[in-house]
Amino acid sequence: MKIMFVCTGNVCRSPMGELLLDAYLSAHKETSIQIDSAGTRGLLNQPIDPSSAKILTEMGINSQNFRSKRLTKSLAESAQLILCFEKSQRTTIGTLAPKISQRTFLLTEFADICRLSVHGDFIQGATTGERLESVIAAAPLCRPALPEALEIEDPQCKDFDVFLHVEQQIKMALLTILSSVVVTTR
Repeated sequence: MKIMFVCTGNVCRSPMGELLLDAYLSAHKETSIQIDSAGTRGLLNQPIDPSSAKILTEMGINSQNFRSKRLTKSLAESAQLILCFEKSQRTTIGTLAPKISQRTFLLTEFADICRLSVHGDFIQGATTGERLESVIAAAPLCRPALPEALEIEDPQCKDFDVFLHVEQQIKMALLTILSSVVVTTR
């Protein structure tokens, strides 16, 4: 399975999502999930924002090799799950690649769907990928019970405290998702 994080410029939020999820999955020795990111108006070949890089470095995550890219139809359609940060991004993705629109969620919305899927016993599968697929399949059942999806603001050109808040929101959503779907081996 391929998971794509999408924000606007692909230099702040989506690289944080990509690199955080990669680090979390690596810690669980999960290698079947590919992770990528792009921006709806992505800057081409730019490094991660220095504030995002600083946060990741403090967590022991190296972001030096990251380079931004713009979301294309083929890139969107190569993903089985797209996680974005604002409703306008979800709309843009749906217009660009309608085939993937049923598999495109706000990050916080998908975390809420995971939480409801656990409580509803909708999660099935022996692998993390299969379990993610079962959450995606359960999404139409869960959406009516969800609160309004929380957008995660763009921290670009804002104070470092805003970046820290955004990182916390991303991290909390990812931990909810992972606790729902990651298959742990002992």
